[in-house]
Amino acid sequence: MFDQIPDPGVPPVLDIVVFLQLTTCLFHVMNCLLMSCLGGSDALRSGETLKCAGLGIIQDQGWEPVPQTIMLMFPKQIKCTSCHKLQESLLSSASGFKNYRGILNWCVVMLVLSNARLFLENLLRYGILVDPIQVVSLFLKDPYSWPAACLVIVSNVFILVALEKLGLLIHIINLTVILCFPMLTVLMVPSVTPVGGAFALGSYTILFLKLYSYKDVNRWCRERLQVKARPSPPSADGAVHVSYPGNLAFKNLYYFVSAPTLCYELNFPRSQSVRMGFLLRRLFEMVGENLFLFRSHILVVFSVVPQWMVPIIQSSMKPLQDMDYSRMIERLLRLAVPNHFLWLIFFYWFFHSSMNFVAELLRFGDREFYRDWWNSESVTYFWQNWNIPVHKWCIRHFYKPLLRKGASKLLSQSAVFFASAFFHEYLVSVPLRMFRLWAFMGMMAQLPLAWFVGRFLRGNYGNAAVWLSLIIGQPIAVLMYVHDYYVINHLEEAADPGAL
Repeated sequence: MFDQIPDPGVPPVLDIVVFLQLTTCLFHVMNCLLMSCLGGSDALRSGETLKCAGLGIIQDQGWEPVPQTIMLMFPKQIKCTSCHKLQESLLSSASGFKNYRGILNWCVVMLVLSNARLFLENLLRYGILVDPIQVVSLFLKDPYSWPAACLVIVSNVFILVALEKLGLLIHIINLTVILCFPMLTVLMVPSVTPVGGAFALGSYTILFLKLYSYKDVNRWCRERLQVKARPSPPSADGAVHVSYPGNLAFKNLYYFVSAPTLCYELNFPRSQSVRMGFLLRRLFEMVGENLFLFRSHILVVFSVVPQWMVPIIQSSMKPLQDMDYSRMIERLLRLAVPNHFLWLIFFYWFFHSSMNFVAELLRFGDREFYRDWWNSESVTYFWQNWNIPVHKWCIRHFYKPLLRKGASKLLSQSAVFFASAFFHEYLVSVPLRMFRLWAFMGMMAQLPLAWFVGRFLRGNYGNAAVWLSLIIGQPIAVLMYVHDYYVINHLEEAADPGAL
């Protein structure tokens, strides 16, 4: 008989559940009674019954209702009224509810926790791989020779030659040399590192686009047959407005070269004054510690690359050589997160912090450097809104001129993507000293992708497709270039004993 008695140390699960439910209901009842006594219960004041506050649950489970003494104590609050109305659940699209800030915060917390796990796993597996000396060596091999910096300084010669007074033919030759001279220098000077070469070529590419716009605008002024005009008197805001050919001066040209825009105008919108607080904040974001967004952009970049990305890329070489597709996809997905993280840091650092800093310093008024590209529901919308200076230049100096010459919209759009693909390949292949056309093909692949997303995907599906192309597309090109660079510069040297 005693064998059938349950162990008192292990209470039955059903008893525990009933006890917890009963306790919860009693807590609800006592809370409502207490709030009613204190005069702070909105629910009881509005006429809701104690049944709605918790007594109904007890009655549904077969228990006795609240004693009559409580009913006599609170006769007004016990009056029964309806507690239901016609309404949708908050997560239903028909509810019209849009405040999902808590869910967004949850996503951020989950993202931080998941990446923290990856960070700890990386440290446990590889240790600390960040080497400051190796980071410095990326920019210069010889500490007494800075070829990339010297190459950027030489670009002032092309700026001086660009004055309109020297003629159209000089402009054409000057623009051609701007693209060819740095390319030949990077290819022929071994001391130029890939990072330094990319910086120098990027500077020359920006200069090329600026001087091309400078040439076009002055040509339009000549075609309109504007008479010579001296600078007009200062306006109410203190700005001096000029007209052609009063703009043909080194001061005007250098202001345009320094301004965060690619499209030239005779008179740019100017702000009233320099806001020191705004300027210091942008400078703080560029080189210091941002307490709200990113902590020292340069430190983060050169910590993530050697610590997180390099081990993944090194472990990807063998699967690429063996054409192990499952391993290749796994490495690609692992590389996608840090690569996309760096891309977002670059976007904020360059398009927001740096360009706003320069604009504030020069009192440049047009601060629309980007739009809401993160809401892009099509690939076309993304390319039109993520880099506004380049988009304005393409529309003004390339796309519309082609339309005026009779080209179709499709042909003009294809030509714009072709030019963009050329410059992408120019900025990647030349510093690496190898030509594989991965960046070129990646940009040209945007045309069929834009057609597919615009034709078959809408709304959130289109936005998800754009994000997926950004997160997955770039790591593919990174793996291709790193693999080819590794094969050319390491495997061939190891196979050639005479090179050692």
